[in-house]
Amino acid sequence: MIIKFNVFGKQMSVLKKEQEWQLFNESDTGIRSRVYDVVIPSDLDSTQLETYLDDIFHEYSSDKHPKVIRVA
Repeated sequence: MIIKFNVFGKQMSVLKKEQEWQLFNESDTGIRSRVYDVVIPSDLDSTQLETYLDDIFHEYSSDKHPKVIRVA
């Protein structure tokens, strides 16, 4: 199952594949590119992803986009 997030204005998604969380950048055209620089702990529950992404990407926070939002 793909879980989509708005990460401080940037569209991203997370997929659990073979006990590993994989992070992706989403484009407006539906093309997905894997983010290898961020490792999400495999023991993290899906309900904790929003908080984890907020902690990792908090430097991108702005008045317009103050937090990470789960969109799907």
